Amino acid sequence: MQATDTPNTPSQPVSAAALAGWLRLQMTDGVGLVSAHRLLERFATPEAVFSAGREALLGEVKPAQADALLQAPSAELAALVDATLAWQQQPGNLLLSYDHPDYPETLRHIAAAPLLLYIKGRAELLARPSLAVVGARNASAQGALNAERMAQALSEAGLTIVSGLALGIDAAAHTGGLNGPGSTIAVIGTGADRIYPARNKALARRIAEEGCIVSEYALGTPPLRDNFPRRNRVISGLASGVLVVEAAAKSGSLITAKLAGEQGKELFAIPGSIHATLAKGCHKLIREDGAKLVESAADILTDLGRLTPGAPGCRPLLDDTFVDRVLAALGEHPAAPDLLALRLNQSAAELQGQLLALELAGLVERLPGGMFQRLRG
Repeated sequence: MQATDTPNTPSQPVSAAALAGWLRLQMTDGVGLVSAHRLLERFATPEAVFSAGREALLGEVKPAQADALLQAPSAELAALVDATLAWQQQPGNLLLSYDHPDYPETLRHIAAAPLLLYIKGRAELLARPSLAVVGARNASAQGALNAERMAQALSEAGLTIVSGLALGIDAAAHTGGLNGPGSTIAVIGTGADRIYPARNKALARRIAEEGCIVSEYALGTPPLRDNFPRRNRVISGLASGVLVVEAAAKSGSLITAKLAGEQGKELFAIPGSIHATLAKGCHKLIREDGAKLVESAADILTDLGRLTPGAPGCRPLLDDTFVDRVLAALGEHPAAPDLLALRLNQSAAELQGQLLALELAGLVERLPGGMFQRLRG
């Protein structure tokens, strides 16, 4: 899919003075996001926080935190402000502070919301209906295929796919999202000027061009181990729900699922064999945590109300003329998409999306080897 021409420019770019305050607050030793938000509730802006006296600060934070907040800004902070302002001016880059009017509303009210969002690509995707698709890094071939097909079907239905740019299920989900009009958002655990893992560099480049990359971490932040579980709250926070495709009993994907539950989001899981290690986590979610069992994208779309005629934001998936044409072209025997494209005189890429719509509607079945078969009603 090609990116839209929507400008990636905030209505009010973050100024140098405001950025210095946000970065200073974010990087003050001993002051985490919970304390930072408590200070913002009391003083409204970072500038006001740092202008407050020690006595006023002690009404909100501990003495050691107050002392850290009152220390003079470092030379390293000034250098980071300059680097971040330069990054913000590069085409396709965008910086949003927590108080910015373009900051995603879905994130504004989650616990420990990011103070800053570094965005590369189509920022408008952050305001669109979305679903998170997550799972194992060491995914099975079938699991990765399930994730890609499911993500593409959901993207074809107008949902943006959110994931974490990890290997395995995440990468497959991003690819599927990019293959539909809903596109994809990658929430990363490094600075926005870094790509991790390196094996996903080409995918990340494509997401930056056709989708959106989001980070809450300052430029230059390396792939620190603790950053990845923390970024999961942003993945679930951006989305209407979370789909877990494959997960072991102690998978990191279960953290995202837990956060989704705490945020009041819908939770979905794809079951697997009772003998499969990578199905244990999904089975636990279904058995103990109220996740809805998913066998097709239609299960999710129906639950989210996106297959209901006239539902807000729901793209029409089918029309009678289109259905009749494709089913007639299929005839009585399985056929490959390339052959169907020839019969219908249209591109194979366009037909793939239409076949996904028919599959969602239960009118055709995808067979091993990519063949499609008409289902008898």
